[in-house]
Amino acid sequence: MKTISVYEAEGMVLGHDMTQIIPGKFKGRAFKKGHIISKEDINQLLDMGKEHIYVFDLKDGLVHEDDAARRIAQLASGSGVVLSGPKEGKVELIAGCSGLLKVNTGLLYALNEDEEIIFATLHSNQHVKERQVLAGTRIIPLVIDENRLRRVEELFRNNSPLISVKPYHSFDAGLITTGSEVFSGRIEDKFGPVVKEKIEKYGSRIMRQVLVSDCAEKIAAEITALIQEGAEMILVTGGMSVDPEDVTPMGIRLAGGKVVTYGAPVLPGAMLMLAYIEDVPVMGLPGCVMYNRISSFDLVLPRILAGERVSRKDIISFAQGGLCTNCEVCQFPNCGFGKGGY
Repeated sequence: MKTISVYEAEGMVLGHDMTQIIPGKFKGRAFKKGHIISKEDINQLLDMGKEHIYVFDLKDGLVHEDDAARRIAQLASGSGVVLSGPKEGKVELIAGCSGLLKVNTGLLYALNEDEEIIFATLHSNQHVKERQVLAGTRIIPLVIDENRLRRVEELFRNNSPLISVKPYHSFDAGLITTGSEVFSGRIEDKFGPVVKEKIEKYGSRIMRQVLVSDCAEKIAAEITALIQEGAEMILVTGGMSVDPEDVTPMGIRLAGGKVVTYGAPVLPGAMLMLAYIEDVPVMGLPGCVMYNRISSFDLVLPRILAGERVSRKDIISFAQGGLCTNCEVCQFPNCGFGKGGY
């Protein structure tokens, strides 16, 4: 690589993108790799503070920043991820569909241990939308030794993709609303519409809603009936506190539910219950789901709809970040709620 004065640069070919910053107005690529410097460009380069440009010939064993970033991004990408760029030496990884973002954090940390490579992502296990930027990668120098990239290839050889998006499955969910006051018609059910909206946002549906009095045996019977009708998920609202009259957990157990957790280190949503009857997830939803914009339910639901079997370890991982700060304008999932896990 050699340095050329801009006054002698006319006709020279740039080997890298050049960024211009105009405070408060613009930041972006002013000149693209491969651009042939013209006489008219010289004043702009000087305005950018560039009295010299760098021209280099890529000898055997050296890889340009654009090509290196593209190779790393391709190695890292799993299903549901598309690439954009390179631009200014960076390649972005973008969601090819809506779904659950999965990041192999161990592989991410190992990759970033190379001091000449950076790879930054969003938090794993969050809902992402199609065309959303998930990650970006680049090398720090303008060129990198080919042997470093070969070591990166070895790192990926025996590992799952670093980043992928799992699309959601369309679930038929059965909804059981408990409470004698709702069952008798004394008060209107407010739980059902909230749960229905959350389910439909991910492309699933409530196949049937049942109103049940506070009776564990009746709750169990309705769970069994809905599963026999083809429900792929059961949601039971209300009756989740430790009050003796709140019998939803007992009803889930009577129906054969194998309990993963009764309680989650999340506020709001501490009284969440998750169980499985064979492969059918059954959730007991605490009252906060009806009143709070976001709760533990919003952390568990996308994982289940993406086809994952949620474990006790998964639930525990919500603890760091599990306290909702009740922002005046909710930004979830673009916030730290529930994202302190592994």
